[in-house]
Amino acid sequence: MQGIDVQEAAARIRGHVHRTPVLTSSYFNALTDARLFFKCENFQRIGAFKFRGASNAILALSDEHARNGVITLSSGNHGQAVALAARIRGIPAYIVMPESAPAAKRKAVEGYGGLVTLARVKSIEELPATMEKVKAETGATLIHPFDDPKVISGQGTATLELLEDVPDLNVVIAPVSGGGLLSGTSVAAKSINKSIQLWGAEPEMADDAFRSLRDGVRYPATDSKTMADGLRASLSERTFAILRENVNGIIPVSEREIADTTRSIWERMKIVVEPSGAVPLAAVIKRPDAFRGQRVGVIFSGGNLDLDRLPWMQLE
Repeated sequence: MQGIDVQEAAARIRGHVHRTPVLTSSYFNALTDARLFFKCENFQRIGAFKFRGASNAILALSDEHARNGVITLSSGNHGQAVALAARIRGIPAYIVMPESAPAAKRKAVEGYGGLVTLARVKSIEELPATMEKVKAETGATLIHPFDDPKVISGQGTATLELLEDVPDLNVVIAPVSGGGLLSGTSVAAKSINKSIQLWGAEPEMADDAFRSLRDGVRYPATDSKTMADGLRASLSERTFAILRENVNGIIPVSEREIADTTRSIWERMKIVVEPSGAVPLAAVIKRPDAFRGQRVGVIFSGGNLDLDRLPWMQLE
């Protein structure tokens, strides 16, 4: 893929990111009749895979492009990642967030030194207008959440590590929103094993990627209120093209399935995974026919959530 180099990204961010563990669960193996290997990016710095892509993009900037700092738009995890990576680089980070973003994620962005601008918008698709104003005022360089080859390359390093630890996987499944993680996952996996299956998973309430791949037309995201708040963005032309080439399909899951799977992970594996991160496992549980008897890598993308609004409390 043009401009995407996962191996280069791995070398650049080594020493800055955590090599996260791969866990297993006899309970979920029995439930799905598959061998599941969980890449736990909930243990990554800032609590999500996003730090990989942000670090790669920011560390790769020339001094000229880094001089006035960086800017991004985010509902939370990417904003935290950009803020921390910018602090490591020694430059300011301007983060534009919707007012509806979880308070815990906003506080975390500020805790990493990010300068937050809250935007009153109906959907995340309206954030760029506010971001462009801040960008014009500051001269900061944009670090896009997913539509950036350096970000995509960085996200793919999680799968490089996964396949180093478990080289004989048949399948890898990851959540999909804007498509940066799943794009990087697919490029990394296919560079090692061209026959490996790649699946994405997303909420039924934000199923634009599923419909886009099904129909061959890139659909915009709707104004979704899914509890998986990290999975509300639309695919870009770049990520849509990568997914169409590499991915077997997208599996949508219901809010009940997301909440129940999140709770089961907490209860059975004793780790905190946010609803967005639980979506891939919910998909495997929902579609056992696609994974039965397979060795499946599951990306737990993050562990950041508002503890005052637990997922099973948000069901109607």
